[in-house]
Amino acid sequence: MSSTTVTRGNSHETFYIQPSLTPVSVAANTTAAQTFSVPGLQTTDIVSVIGLNGSQIAGIVVSEADVLTANVLTIQFGNLTAAGVVPSPGVYTIQVVRLEGPAPTTAV
Repeated sequence: MSSTTVTRGNSHETFYIQPSLTPVSVAANTTAAQTFSVPGLQTTDIVSVIGLNGSQIAGIVVSEADVLTANVLTIQFGNLTAAGVVPSPGVYTIQVVRLEGPAPTTAV
């Protein structure tokens, strides 16, 4: 992949991974961060959960994803129901964006 010497937050590469994840129960009407071991992720990666390869449990939403520690994917699951629910286990598609340098603090 080509790059420049200008530090401006360009995407160096974007790729997709499909780890098999087994979430645990999320309490009623709340969100909860859950962590999963995913070798190769870096703390500077920008990650997005594209979806589950299958059907998610009704009332469960993915609200955020981060890599706060190397090799550890953190996903924030939201439970919009009145009872505890376990998000569906299975293969999740994750988009990973690696920046060429630090992300800019402005859009200029």
